[in-house]
Amino acid sequence: MIRQHRSGHSSARPAMHLVLFALVLFLFVPLLHAQPDTKTPPFNGIAHVALRVHDLANSVAFYEKLGFEQAFDLRKDNVPYESFIKINDTQFIELHASTPTDTDTGFLSLCFEGADVQAINDNYLSHGLTPTPVRKTDTGNLRFIMGGPTQLSGPQTIEYTQYMPGSLHSEDQGKHLGPDRVAEKLIAISLPMADPSSARDFYINQLNFKPIANDPMSLHMPGESGQEVEIMPATPGSHARITMESTNLGKAARHLHKEGVFTVKNGTTLTVIDPDGNVLILETR
Repeated sequence: MIRQHRSGHSSARPAMHLVLFALVLFLFVPLLHAQPDTKTPPFNGIAHVALRVHDLANSVAFYEKLGFEQAFDLRKDNVPYESFIKINDTQFIELHASTPTDTDTGFLSLCFEGADVQAINDNYLSHGLTPTPVRKTDTGNLRFIMGGPTQLSGPQTIEYTQYMPGSLHSEDQGKHLGPDRVAEKLIAISLPMADPSSARDFYINQLNFKPIANDPMSLHMPGESGQEVEIMPATPGSHARITMESTNLGKAARHLHKEGVFTVKNGTTLTVIDPDGNVLILETR
């Protein structure tokens, strides 16, 4: 009897283990599959800052005084309405001409470059965000758009782009990189927001930006670019601040002086104001 009891207990144990294992699979595997991917695909960096300007030709001439060149422009009836000022092969300042219906000048939109914008778009959709579908732009790149935190003028427009072979940007690789550029890289953008705390929460909780230690309103974007977005309070007349890295600030200061561009030196930075009041900060890192 003892021998039979032990034999029966031994055969029941593997069966019980199988039942428990099946129960674990039944309860937990669906939960694992249901969890969305919380890690946002990385950004390569800031692709462009778009500004609406009062006089497009005058603004292009101003940025040319800073040593930057126009890579190309977009036209309607041979009249330019958008100019692409080149900082480097992947970063631009886009100047948009004001129109009778769009008269407000200043910061217009911020664009991030991604290696796979469809993956970023899918990730946002999985978190309940509402990006537009990925589409090809007039310049030949992929892009989608999403509304962001509220500025004084309304919701922020956030763009995401992926440079494609054959696009106007890609065809300009290695071109329009003048030796007198006062800076070589766009490293940060400071954005005036109607509710800075809510804007900060949006960038951290929805877009997976990371706060910088000892500077709670400055945020690192996903990826390894080290580039930043700073949230600041919006006040009437406030403008975006664009920070660019200069490898030779002394050379930049001499060039600006020669071109008659007014600058303010503050320690290791130079500040320049464009014709529409946007603030450009040059610094070394």
